[in-house]
Amino acid sequence: MTSVSDLGRRAKSASRALALAATGTKDAALLAAADLLQHRCEEILDANATDVQRAAASGSSPTVVDRLRLNEARVASMAAGLRQVAALPDPVGEVTGGWTRPNGLSIERVRVPLGVVAIIYENRPNVTSDAAGLCLKSGNAAFLRGSSAALDSNRAVAAVLREGIAKAGLPEDCVVLVEDTSHESAREFMRLRDVIDCLIPRGGPSLVQAVLENATVPYVIDGDGNCHVYVDASADLDMAVSITVNGKTQRPSVCNATESLVVHRRVAPDFLPRVAQALAGVRLVGDETACALVPTMEPAAEDDWGREYLDLVLSVKVVDDLSAAIEHVQRYSSGHTEAIVTRDLDAARRFTREVDAAAVMVNASTRFTDGEQFGFGAEIGISTQKLHARGPMGLRELTTTKYVVMGTGQIRS
Repeated sequence: MTSVSDLGRRAKSASRALALAATGTKDAALLAAADLLQHRCEEILDANATDVQRAAASGSSPTVVDRLRLNEARVASMAAGLRQVAALPDPVGEVTGGWTRPNGLSIERVRVPLGVVAIIYENRPNVTSDAAGLCLKSGNAAFLRGSSAALDSNRAVAAVLREGIAKAGLPEDCVVLVEDTSHESAREFMRLRDVIDCLIPRGGPSLVQAVLENATVPYVIDGDGNCHVYVDASADLDMAVSITVNGKTQRPSVCNATESLVVHRRVAPDFLPRVAQALAGVRLVGDETACALVPTMEPAAEDDWGREYLDLVLSVKVVDDLSAAIEHVQRYSSGHTEAIVTRDLDAARRFTREVDAAAVMVNASTRFTDGEQFGFGAEIGISTQKLHARGPMGLRELTTTKYVVMGTGQIRS
């Protein structure tokens, strides 16, 4: 098996050619790969069946097995994703600013690829295709390290992607998959400072913790989402019920699902019984006031306020005013998405100004923090960091900038 460092050097070499590739060439590679995904669907599903059988035999939960499983519709969706990325504007070469200095120097700030973007991820073989497509379009080599559970699936998908890339005349190593899934290889992967320009983990808390403890390369954390909805005193309560139910139940296992509900004391007696009824099937845990208003609610423990449940569970806090709501949100926020429901423009402005998160919503569900929903076309993750990217990471967030300075012989005195 080829060593992780050798695979990294191959990706680095390919990244230099890819950085110079024309948009049309990158798009041709994406479209060829999309066609091959569908033409070779049976081969991919056979490989995936091996992974699924192994996972089921090992006692993996139905949720884990479902994340791992591919079918014709999911493969078609992967192919459609590549076509969608091909249709997006190419960020490479975009001039983001330009000016001329008094001495005549002309300065432009231009978008360029990061170089080698490494993705370490768990279980979902669709990430192999999604990540590779975004990296390719933004001019970056994709250096991929999936989990042992999805190894056969990832091999099959990566092989198809590499074939499509070669058909367009680009180096196959624009996509490189690490097949050694040992813990030792993961640690080595995270420490390839001479190869990796940016590392992005796609997985649960244990994977993120491993990156925090072991990585010596630059990384962007696709972070937890303890997302709050605050229902203000002036809120339209019908709207507040709708937003809360959507945020919690539309897809509870994702990072932009609503995990915490904060309610102004003035509207709590009317709102909480209504929203509790609408949230049938959701386990509610709350403070003393909330429990008194909804008898079926369970008392919340201290660690409930900061927890990302990723399940049909919701914490409920009643507060005296907007200041107390902001204080509660700021104390327990993971910095992902926070929302306010209000008809008071001053309250909305204050909430958006004082709450520190990647996205702050006014009268909208937390579920909208998503690259596609934001109009980016696709995303590689949602960053809860502040450097170098924050929020949904689309194509532009997979680039950096350089300055191009044009002179006519100027020298500095």
